[in-house]
Amino acid sequence: MKARLGAVLFGIGVLCLVLAAGAAFFVAPTVTKLPYDLKLCNAEGKPEGCLKSSVAVAENAKFLQLKKDAPPTVQTGSLEATTEVAPQAGNTEAEMTGDLEGKAVVWGAYGTVKWVQTGEVISQYSAELALDRRTAAAVGWDKQFLQADGPEGPSEVAFGGQTYKFPFHTERKDYEYFDRDVRKALPIRFDGTEKINGTEAYRFQQVIEETDLGMPAERVGGLLGAFAPGATSGKVMYSNTRTIWVEPVSGNFVKVREQQKKTLVPDQGAPTALLDADFVYTDQTIANSVESAGKNRDKLLLIGRTIPLVLTVIGALALIVGLWLVLAGRRATAAARHRADGDADATTAPAPRASSEQVTSGGPVRDGEAGHR
Repeated sequence: MKARLGAVLFGIGVLCLVLAAGAAFFVAPTVTKLPYDLKLCNAEGKPEGCLKSSVAVAENAKFLQLKKDAPPTVQTGSLEATTEVAPQAGNTEAEMTGDLEGKAVVWGAYGTVKWVQTGEVISQYSAELALDRRTAAAVGWDKQFLQADGPEGPSEVAFGGQTYKFPFHTERKDYEYFDRDVRKALPIRFDGTEKINGTEAYRFQQVIEETDLGMPAERVGGLLGAFAPGATSGKVMYSNTRTIWVEPVSGNFVKVREQQKKTLVPDQGAPTALLDADFVYTDQTIANSVESAGKNRDKLLLIGRTIPLVLTVIGALALIVGLWLVLAGRRATAAARHRADGDADATTAPAPRASSEQVTSGGPVRDGEAGHR
């Protein structure tokens, strides 16, 4: 009975170890990839697990206002920047072929900056890019585009590095992060850890020193006419200190801050600040981001760590107990057989031969006496 029970437990132990390996090496890698079925949240925040818009606000900002049939002006007020990311399932299926099939997804991104006090739209952009499903970094795709302000329409761009997400299981190291204004990926440095609404986050910082944006001459000319009439040429300089807090297991942003500046520098006359704004995620966006990152983190840890660990412990215990019962059962069976063999030997053993002193009914008889009686 012990041996039979032990064999059952041993089999359960082997099964648990196989399941643990399967969860760790086959199931976990599938959930640490960008899924195909992510959706943008509706007004009610549905469906479950959808991508919510992020909102950042810059208080007391200086910014350029462009109006049709009116000269550009610099205003002061609060700015609200809203970013929406919408996975493109149709484009992913149609476009991610060849080397990208199964390895990348297409995302669309849309950004709007509004003047809070008036509700006027100050700037907008839209983009479409391909992201590696494992690292969330941009990959080469011939139909990627970035359309910023202006009538030019979508323009060619080479996205690179991280954009709207960091890798699953983000490491404490430097990465590359894409900047829309300079249109290239630049280093973003690991800058320590910090608690954001009770959640541990890795802090990364990217410092972009003053850089000439290479704005088209006709656009610079319009700005010079409004702010530096005596100038014959000029350039728009851009700088930014970008800080991103990342929940490391999921790779999700939980907080973002961007300290942006754009300055018109004419060849004659004083520079003009076209943008001086300190954008920071709103409290609601931070709360939403922390909640979403926490759910994704718990799911990833459950599948990638907790389940394999529990199954491994159960499997190891079942193997040890099962093996012990099998061996104990075999020892008990062997002992029982040994006792049975001993009893059988005692029953069938031959009677001992009589000695020279024979035992009779009258007692001992000496040699020679029997024949004389």
